[in-house]
Amino acid sequence: MRLVLTADTHLPKRARDLPERLWTAIEAADVVLHAGDWVDESLLDAMTARARRLVGVYGNNDGPELRARLPEVARVDLDGLRVAVVHETGPRTGREARCAARFPDVDLLVFGHSHIPWDTVAPTGLRLLNPGSPTDRRSQPYATYLEAETTRGSLTSVRLHTLPRR
Repeated sequence: MRLVLTADTHLPKRARDLPERLWTAIEAADVVLHAGDWVDESLLDAMTARARRLVGVYGNNDGPELRARLPEVARVDLDGLRVAVVHETGPRTGREARCAARFPDVDLLVFGHSHIPWDTVAPTGLRLLNPGSPTDRRSQPYATYLEAETTRGSLTSVRLHTLPRR
């Protein structure tokens, strides 16, 4: 199963649209996971129309319309891989232990908020992934998103994709 992970899209404040490379990946994916801060409801509508399956949550910059349509935490089973998606996980210090305690029944946690790509594993085996942002790189050298693959309930690959500077 092919996954696309994105977050912190901040449309239309940080960009008018998602980069075309990300739209192409979204259309080719089996599942798209968005970890919040959409900002505009039209992106949710567009992504829903273009993705085969979309799992998303709201972020701290998402208003009442998005919060009415999206949960704070989403949980999904992807052929045996137990996944949770959330926007904020708190400070980087102690993140693995804090998230492992909060999500003890999860194999993969996808999160956003920092705009900083993150890939670590908690002592419990919980994998934590943050795709960064495809539109607002902040202090990072590039805007980013992640692609991952699963096979029979296991995460088999994770690739960070950098996007050209606008």
